[in-house]
Amino acid sequence: MANLAQIGPNAILQHLPVLDAEIGARFRGALLHRAGVNEPPADAGMLPEDQVARLHHAVHLFLPDRYSRIQRAAGLATGDYILEHRIPSLARRLIRALPVGAGARLLTMAITKHAWTFAGSGRFRVLDRAPLTFEIIDNPLASHGAPVHLCDWHVAVFERLFARLVWPDVQVTETACRATGASACRFEIRLLTG
Repeated sequence: MANLAQIGPNAILQHLPVLDAEIGARFRGALLHRAGVNEPPADAGMLPEDQVARLHHAVHLFLPDRYSRIQRAAGLATGDYILEHRIPSLARRLIRALPVGAGARLLTMAITKHAWTFAGSGRFRVLDRAPLTFEIIDNPLASHGAPVHLCDWHVAVFERLFARLVWPDVQVTETACRATGASACRFEIRLLTG
């Protein structure tokens, strides 16, 4: 039976302009073709997670020296999209107005509620509050083996959301990655000090 899990379209859509800037539209088209990915329309709904995973894998496979930069730029753009189109203005204002601890908890609750949109069949959970630590078990975007952590896109999405809504000086670090053999992908969200 085919995997029916889905991931939000921005996991592909936000890569397109980044890839165009990095390698040009022609080579971006060739990369999508090699990955077996059709370019989704701008108003695409949820996409099959295997399609999203194939694009992320192809970027790593064919552009290893640019992978982190591409994934980070696409992740930041995805975070911007979420802030503009998926988090209502009132909710953004509320999170910003709350004390940072309460704002972080509210944003974390929203991320947890909508985790299926970025984790697909993976299982998302909050491991700790100090430091704030997220985990994606069986992360479909890090399913292929690699000698380095591969979740730059997730790191950048989390960073953008927390930096714009809770802590301007936030640092998100992937401390473990399924791609390198860890049991799950783990992300620590910390306020930068000094």
